[in-house]
Amino acid sequence: MGETSSFERGLAVLRDLAVTGETTVAATAARVGLPVSTTYRYFRILREQGYTEEDDGVYRAGPALAGLWGTSSVQAHLIETGTAVLRRVVERVGETAVLIIRVGTQALCLRRVEPDKALKYTFAINELLPLYAGAGQRVLLAWAPAAVVRQVLDGPLTRYTDATPNRAQLDTVLPTVRRNGWAVSRGELHPGSLSVAVPVFHHGEAVCSLDVAGPATRCDTRDWIGSAHETLLASAAELGDSLHTWAPTAPPGHLGHSPTHPPTDDRTR
Repeated sequence: MGETSSFERGLAVLRDLAVTGETTVAATAARVGLPVSTTYRYFRILREQGYTEEDDGVYRAGPALAGLWGTSSVQAHLIETGTAVLRRVVERVGETAVLIIRVGTQALCLRRVEPDKALKYTFAINELLPLYAGAGQRVLLAWAPAAVVRQVLDGPLTRYTDATPNRAQLDTVLPTVRRNGWAVSRGELHPGSLSVAVPVFHHGEAVCSLDVAGPATRCDTRDWIGSAHETLLASAAELGDSLHTWAPTAPPGHLGHSPTHPPTDDRTR
C-alpha cells in the first residue's frame, strides 16, 4: 500500500476542485503533486461525468459536484447556467459580474466572470461574504426570512471600511432595497469599489443575486449605474425564466409567484 492508488489520486483532484471552486490543470497538478498529463486525464473524466465544466482552460465545479455538496437542485441549475449569463453581463457593462447565493447567515460567490482589465474588483468562487455589506449580499438579506435577518442584525457587524453599514443604517436600507428591487453599494467591503445588484426570484424566493462591480473611478456615474441596472434586470429575468422552464412546478408550501419578480410584500424588518 506504499503507492497511491489511481482512485486516491482522482479524489485528490476532485477535492482540490471542490475547495478552490475554480482552477487550471497546471495549478491543481502543482497542489496535489501529480504530473500535468495525469491531472488532465482526471479532469477530462470529471468533465465527461458532469463534475466540472471547462471554459478556455479554466475548470469550475459542475452540477454533479454540487450534488455531492448537498446543494439544492436550483443551485445546481444556477451553477450550470450562471456563467453564460454573467458573460453576457460583462460584455455589456465591461466590469466583473458575479452570481451570489445565501448560505445561512452568509453569502457565497457561486459564479464569476471578469473583464480583461488590469484594475477590477472581484470575489473568489466559493468565497464566503458578509450578508450585510455589498449590494449583491444585501439584496439577499433584504429578501431573507425574518429569522435570518434578525440573526444577522443582532450579531457582530464587522466594519470592513468606513462605508460598511451599521445596524441603524441597515434597519433603514433593507426596506428600501425591497421597495426598489435593487441595491447599490460604494466601498462597503473594498474601498474605491462600486457595485449594483438585483435579485433573481423563483416561485417568490430570492434564490440568488446578480452583481456587477468595478472601480468607482469608472463606474460611479448616473449613466453607468443606470445601464448596469437595466442589464442586470434583463439578465435576472433571463435566469428566472430558465429556472421556471427547467422546474415549472412550485415546490410544496410555495405560493407560485412569478419566477422573475418579487412577491408583493411590504413587510419591514
